[in-house]
Amino acid sequence: MRQLKVTIIAILAFIILLQPIAASSSTDFDFSALEKSIFEYSLENGLKIIVLPRHDAPVVSLVTWVNVGGSDDPKEYTGLAHMFEHMAFKGTATIGSRDPENEPRLMREEDRAFERLRSERLKGRLADQEKISALTKQMEKAVDEAYTAVEPNAFANILQSEGGSGLNAFTSRDQTAYEISMPSNKLELWMAMESERFFKPLLREMYREREVVIEERRMTTDNRPMGKLVEEFLSTAFKAHPYGNPLIGHMSDLQNYSREAAQRFYNKYYTPGNMTIALVGDVKPEIVLEMAEKYWGRIQKRPASPRIATTEPLQNGERRVLINDKAQPAMIIGWHIPAETDEDTAALAAFVDILGQGRTSRLYRRMIRDEKVSISVSAFSGWPGSKYPSLGVVFCYPAPGKTNAECEKIIYEEIEKLQNQLLSAEDLEKVKARAMAGFIKGLNDNMGLAQQLTQYQQTWGDWHQLFRELERINKVTPEDVQRVAKQYFTDSNRTVANLETIVEQAAADKAAVKEEAKQ
Repeated sequence: MRQLKVTIIAILAFIILLQPIAASSSTDFDFSALEKSIFEYSLENGLKIIVLPRHDAPVVSLVTWVNVGGSDDPKEYTGLAHMFEHMAFKGTATIGSRDPENEPRLMREEDRAFERLRSERLKGRLADQEKISALTKQMEKAVDEAYTAVEPNAFANILQSEGGSGLNAFTSRDQTAYEISMPSNKLELWMAMESERFFKPLLREMYREREVVIEERRMTTDNRPMGKLVEEFLSTAFKAHPYGNPLIGHMSDLQNYSREAAQRFYNKYYTPGNMTIALVGDVKPEIVLEMAEKYWGRIQKRPASPRIATTEPLQNGERRVLINDKAQPAMIIGWHIPAETDEDTAALAAFVDILGQGRTSRLYRRMIRDEKVSISVSAFSGWPGSKYPSLGVVFCYPAPGKTNAECEKIIYEEIEKLQNQLLSAEDLEKVKARAMAGFIKGLNDNMGLAQQLTQYQQTWGDWHQLFRELERINKVTPEDVQRVAKQYFTDSNRTVANLETIVEQAAADKAAVKEEAKQ
C-alpha cells in the first residue's frame, strides 16, 4: 500500500495544474482549492459559461459544448449531427464569401436543383432514370457555380493566422464539441467568431460537404469489416433507442440531406440553453463575462431541446448477429447497463477494469499471455454513449488458428468467476488507483479541464460533479462489483456479433484433399 501511495503522490506532484492537493488515502484527494477557483455565469438567453483562470502562460483553451449528438438525429436524417459539425466550419455571412451579394442566390439555385432531384428519387421504382440523370447534372452544375463564391477554409484560416492552435471538433452520440487554444490577447476575436457561427450560420458548401461525409462513411464502415460489424452489432443490441443508429448516418439518408433539414436541426438544438462554453487559461472572469454579454448575448433565447423519450425495452434473450468476410475473425459482446449518472456506474467501471482493461486484467492474462487464444481483447463500459442507458462491451480478435467460439467461452468463464468470487481488497484498491490516475490524467492540461467541465455540466447538469468523481470511485466495495456482475452480465441481457472469415472454396478443397491423404 505504501508503494501505491507513493506512485499516486508522484503523479499528482507532476501535475502542477492541480496543486495544492492533499492526500488522505490512496484514492481520496482534496480538489476544493481547484473547485473554488472556478467561476460560472449564465446569460439571460440560457448560455452557461465556465471560467478557470490560470495565468502561468498567455494562452487560453476554449471549448464550446453542445448538448446534441447522433442520438438526436431526426428520422430520415441519421448522421445530421455529425454533418452539422462539418457545416459549422464553413463560415458566416461575413466570413467565407468571395461574392456576398450573389452567394445567397447561388445557394438558392442549389437548393432548388436538389429538391427536384430528391423528389424524383423518392418515387422509387417509378422514378424516371433518364430524368434523374439530367437532374443530377443540373445539380452538379449548381453546386459548382455556388462554389465560385466561396473562400475555402476562411473561418479556420483567420483563427490560425492569429495564433490559434488545435482547432478541432467532434461529434459523439451524446454531444458535439468545438475546441481551440488561442493567445489570451485574441480572446475577443474568438468570442466574436465563435458566437457568430452559431448566431447566424451560413450553411454554404452543404452539398459538396455531403459528398465528403459519404466518402467518410465508405472508408470507415462500408469498406471496413470491423466497421460493418460494429454497425450490425449496435442495430441488433438497440431495438428502440437511437444508440442503434450509425453515428455517421445511413447511406440513403446522407444522399438525401438538404440545407433546409440542416437549418431545422440548428434551430432546434443549437440554442443558448443547450450550450456551454468553458475557458481555461490566462483570462479574467469579469472580462470574459463582458465579452460574452456583447457577443453571445446576441443569440435569442429559445427552448432547450428535451431529452430523448424513447427507452430501450428490457432484453429477454440473447441476440446474435453474424457477418462473413475475408477479414480476420473478430467478436463484440455487449450487455445493457444504466446511464452514466446511475449509482452503479462506478462499480461497473471497476468490473470492466478488472475483467478486460490492460495487461493485468483477467482476460489479457488468460487469453493473450497464458493460453494465447487471442491477439487483442478489451472491455469497457458506457458505449456507444453514456447519457442514456448503454452497454458494457468486450471486443476480441482471436489468434491465428483460434476461433471466436473458443474466445467467447473463456470470456464467459472469467465473468462467471467475478460473479461467484469476491475481489480481494488489494485487487480492488489497484482498480481504484488506476481509475483515479486516469481521471487525473484528464485534468492535466487546460484543454483537458475545459473538456471535462463542459462534459460534466451537460451529463450531470452541474460541473461540480466532476470533483465528486473520486468519491464515487472510492465508495465501491468488492460486494458492489460482484453484484453488478450478476445483475447486468447475464445470458439474456447480451448481444453477440461475430465476424467469421470466409474460406475460399479452392483453399477448402485443397485442405480436404490433404486431410484425405493423411487418412
